[in-house]
Order: sequence, then C-alpha cells, then structure tokens
Amino acid sequence: MAKIKYGQVGVGHPHASKMSVYRESDDFEVVGIVEPDAELRREAESKDAYRDLKWMTFEELLNVPDLQVVGVETKVAGLLDVAEKCIAADKHIHLDKPAGNDLAQFRRILDEASRKHLAIQMGYMYRYNPGVVMLRDFLSRGWLGEPFEVHAVMSKKMDAAARQNMLQYIGGTLFDLGGHLIDLVVGFLGEPTKVHPFPQHSSPIDDGLLDNMFAVLEYPKATATVRTSVNEVEGFARRHFTLCGTEGTFHMQPLDDPDAKVALSQPQGKYEKGYQDVELPKYRRYVADVADLAKIVRGEKDADFSYEHDYAVQRTLFKACGLPVDDA
Repeated sequence: MAKIKYGQVGVGHPHASKMSVYRESDDFEVVGIVEPDAELRREAESKDAYRDLKWMTFEELLNVPDLQVVGVETKVAGLLDVAEKCIAADKHIHLDKPAGNDLAQFRRILDEASRKHLAIQMGYMYRYNPGVVMLRDFLSRGWLGEPFEVHAVMSKKMDAAARQNMLQYIGGTLFDLGGHLIDLVVGFLGEPTKVHPFPQHSSPIDDGLLDNMFAVLEYPKATATVRTSVNEVEGFARRHFTLCGTEGTFHMQPLDDPDAKVALSQPQGKYEKGYQDVELPKYRRYVADVADLAKIVRGEKDADFSYEHDYAVQRTLFKACGLPVDDA
C-alpha cells in the first residue's frame, strides 16, 4: 500500500516534535518541513525529530505532487491562518491545539473542510490514551450508569523563564493545557449548558500569567470541573481524570502513563463489584492518533471526532478561560 505523503508547517508549537511519530510510521512518507523563522529553524535542525528533513517554503510544500496531509505546528497565534490555506489547497490537516485565537475563523475552516470532505484532526493527545479508550468502552456498555460528576486536572511546575512562553496564550494556562481535558469532557458529556470560569494568578512571580485556573461545566444532570496550574510541584504525577456514574466510578492517573481504579455497583464482564485496580498498557503520545489519521485519509473509516465536536470543544474552552464568545 502506498504511503501517504505528509509535510509539516512550523516547529514553534510545543508539540511540533510529534514529527518523529510520522517519520516512524509505516503509513506516512514525510516529504518536507516549513519554518520561515530562521532562529526556530536553526534550533530545530539539531533535534532528532527534524534531522535530515528537507526544508522548503510553504508554497513549495503545498505543490509537492500527491501531498495529502499537512501538520500545522506553528505557534498558536499562527495556527488558523496556516490551516485555512491548507484547506483551501485541498489538504487534510492535523491541527495542533488549541484551535487558535479566533473562534469565528475556526468555524469557517471547519465548514470549508466539511464541504470539501477534508479531515481536520485536532492535536488533543489523550483521545486514544488506553485509560480513555477503556472509559469510553465502559460508558458505551452502560457499566457506569448515568454520569453525574467529572473531575479533571492537568498541571505542572514552570519556572519564570518557561512561564514567559505561556504568556502567548490569550486564556492563560487553561487555554494551553485545558483543551486536552475539555476535549474528553465534551466527548463524554456533550457541550455544557453553562460554564463558570475562575481564572487566577497565584504565583509570587509577578508576570501577570493566569497560572491557577479552574472552571465548572454545568449540565442538566451533571457537573464537571477542570483545573490547570503551572505552580504544582510534581504536577505531572497528579494529572488525572475521574468520572462518576450512578453505577460506578472510573479514575485514571497519571494521564500520561495511566493506570485505572474502577468501582462498580455489580460485577461487569471480568470486573468485580467494588473497587479494583486495572493495569493499562504503556502509552506513547500520538502513535494511535497518527494511525487513525491514516485510516481516515484512506477512507477506511470516518473520523471519531466530528467537526461539531471540535467546535464545541473550542467554544467551551473559550468560556472556561473567561474569553468572550459571541453565541454564549
């Protein structure tokens, strides 16, 4: 089977080095990379993810014969302009998160991609996390009953220098980190009826960064809380996602290499009544996403996440950050 030709625009996004997963994939042929910023390119050229790749202009990349997919990995402020040009050029895209700073532009891009039957895969990295996949299966089987409560935390510790890069985000730490969590919450519960944001600066570092953020997502019969901070010591270890239903509870932690703790009101399948620990396979970010994108591009399956889902996530993210939303 012929490989899918893939190119990347930008190395400025914190997750741009996922290029290495495409290079290792049996499904993709990486044909080139674009970075107009000389300093960013110089820094990237020495990294393994980009070593020996062909550097080219954006126009050259879009004109590579049979190019099908473009990864959009610029800094967040530039994501949507690049994405819009790729869709105009009839390319499928992997768009890193969050989906830019302009909600109306994102809506326009989604509508055009839908009209052209082009894939937009968002860079939310926990969609195929084994714990998330298992939770999705438990819910589909009805083993947890009706969800009424979700808790999600994604934090870390950043020094003063690292925080400077975070200042680019219009909605603080939640705008950077919280989309990963909101993507899951919206996937499990749908779009909330109301969102209550609690943005805060808590650090003694006087940089104005909204570094301790919390939001409550309200549903007719459920509530979800989403918390992100860059002040938490060993925050990666406490990243977690918990869903409580009327018939059971599912807790996974840490999100980047999870195990699960499950409580059930009655035995289900191979699982017992009460609490039990569930060991999950090792997880490497993006590998499953890359494989899934290949199947979508080849027409072997429909996308698991719709254009409407991605728009609902971005709209909810704006609200959770306290940003204005025209249709709020």
